Amino acid sequence: MGLSNPDSAATQLAFRNAVAADIPEIVALVESAYRGDASRAGWTTEADMLEGQRVDAQGVAEIITKPDSRVLLGETEGVLKVCAHIEKQGQACYFGMFSVRPNLQGGGIGKRMLSEAERIARGEWKCTKMEMTVISVRNDLIQWYERRGYRRSGVFKPFPYGDERFGIPKRDDLRFEILTKPL
Repeated sequence: MGLSNPDSAATQLAFRNAVAADIPEIVALVESAYRGDASRAGWTTEADMLEGQRVDAQGVAEIITKPDSRVLLGETEGVLKVCAHIEKQGQACYFGMFSVRPNLQGGGIGKRMLSEAERIARGEWKCTKMEMTVISVRNDLIQWYERRGYRRSGVFKPFPYGDERFGIPKRDDLRFEILTKPL
């Protein structure tokens, strides 16, 4: 479970479910990981593809309170480092809104969060697979998931062009691909 460096932030992570009071901090983390210049400090930025917001407080509140859904937080000494949304959908568990502080990306925190989400999906919810949607042109991100056992499904969903809740596209070839992994 730990990395070779015992002082690593990844080994110090404590997980908990988000509550309403966490919403502003969750929105700030997600925005910092994907949008604007701050996101360029990490490798998960979408700043060259999308501008505008990635999430909003209302959307986060909805997924926190929805049955069989939670936002999982990873903290070190009470400071939010990583988050992810997981939701039981029949035998599958959806994984999304995965965000690591840009200056901490590449240090193992993301792997720990993904493992914790898979543990909950398999152990608590008895799901048989994990699914997610990834923007299909994000090859580096898709390869990261493939190294963790996820596979491209070849199933695509349209990007919600015109719905600024998901951002303002800078290109016209965006779509989502479903990645899946048996649990």
